[in-house]
Amino acid sequence: MPVFWLVLILLALGVGGYVFGRSRAMASAGGDSRKLHSLPNYYGSNVAIKALVPSFLVLFIWLIAQPMFISSQIAGQLPDDIVPEGGSIGLIMAEVRRTAEGIDAIVAAGGMTEEMASSGRADITDFTARLQEAGQVVTGTVTQPILRAAQSYRSMTATGSLAMTVVVLLMTAAGLVYGLRETFPEFRARNVVEASVKMLLIAAASLAILTTIGIVLSLVFNTVEFFRIYPASDFFGSLTWSPSFQGNSQLGIWPLLWGTLYISVIALLVAVPIGLFAAIYLSEYAPKSVRATAKPLLEILAGIPTIVYGLFALLTVGPMLVKVFGDGGLGWMQSGTAVMTAGLVMGVMLIPFVSSLSDDIINAVPQAMRDGSFGLGATKSETIRQVVLPAALPGIVGAILLAASRAIGETMIVVLGAGAAARLSLNPFEAMTTVTAKIVSQLTGDSDFASPEALVAFALGMTLFIITLGLNVFALYIVRKYREQYE
Repeated sequence: MPVFWLVLILLALGVGGYVFGRSRAMASAGGDSRKLHSLPNYYGSNVAIKALVPSFLVLFIWLIAQPMFISSQIAGQLPDDIVPEGGSIGLIMAEVRRTAEGIDAIVAAGGMTEEMASSGRADITDFTARLQEAGQVVTGTVTQPILRAAQSYRSMTATGSLAMTVVVLLMTAAGLVYGLRETFPEFRARNVVEASVKMLLIAAASLAILTTIGIVLSLVFNTVEFFRIYPASDFFGSLTWSPSFQGNSQLGIWPLLWGTLYISVIALLVAVPIGLFAAIYLSEYAPKSVRATAKPLLEILAGIPTIVYGLFALLTVGPMLVKVFGDGGLGWMQSGTAVMTAGLVMGVMLIPFVSSLSDDIINAVPQAMRDGSFGLGATKSETIRQVVLPAALPGIVGAILLAASRAIGETMIVVLGAGAAARLSLNPFEAMTTVTAKIVSQLTGDSDFASPEALVAFALGMTLFIITLGLNVFALYIVRKYREQYE
């Protein structure tokens, strides 16, 4: 049974359990809810929780554990000599899974019966031709061991799905029976439901932490696997980025880091002055009516999707810069995709980050400091320059660092506005690329996931994660220190 329909059945059983539990509670009290320890809704909720929570927990664990268990079993059945020299078992298992998916597609389309698909005496030539037509096979020819492994994979997956359906439905039924047996007037349903909800809230709060841990672990493990294949000294010591996907690749990170930092610096040079001046005006000079209108309009920039900014860079800013700095102008710029194009558009995107955070920080400076400055005869501009900005400087620096981390992690503007050339150059009118753009390109396509050219994306992601994490921690430290100063 598909997981979607199984989830719908579980939800329907949960709703039915809630209604039946509530009705049973009222019936046990003779229709008088005052005889119940808790409100009738709590009794229905108790039945629904007993039925759904354990079932969904088992379903979640099963969906994660089953593919790993089946893959390990199938890998153990493969011959020892099936892995070519320099290859990996991961590539073979990927081909097994794609072959199994191809068989499923052929059977679903009516091109083959289930008996033929599961037969161990199948014609390997016929299978190869059919699977190649389905476009599911990595290599040009399906070998007999791969075919047998794919058939075993399909069989074990079907058996596991059937067992999962039976187990989950039985657990739901057992939960319904157990919850209904607890439905009597003296049962403290409210206490049980509130304790269950508290546990669910704790689990929801823990989910973000566990997700972060999972992301970090996936990055770490795949980065370690990459450095087993490709030397870390070449990754951090080479100045050339040239993946060939046919071996002999040069995967030096420095051209990508240079493009990332170069574009981010240009973006900050645009965003910081404009954002800071806008924050000073809104917090110190603008009337309340203007501030109430201008600040939301300025923050609309933060809600525009980055793909729209990328298209703006590609279709508007790039051609405009070519007219000014290209062949029709100074002759410095050959194409609209360049560091300057991406940096300018990214700077526009970062303006609301700088202005909004800086505005809040400037407003947090105590009015008594301004009044004291005015009392000593300082003008408004002198008060802003010599009192307000120095007091707000730590928070403003934190806002700039947060904007910098946002710029470093940007992808779509770079892909559409800066090009894809990995080079070390000081010319802002040349095309360059960033770490995030190369992560996307390295994981796009049909390359072997276990190859260095694919695994390098995790090493790039780990490097970028460490950089942005350091910036965020430093920025939050500065902002928190500033806030503690005036609270």
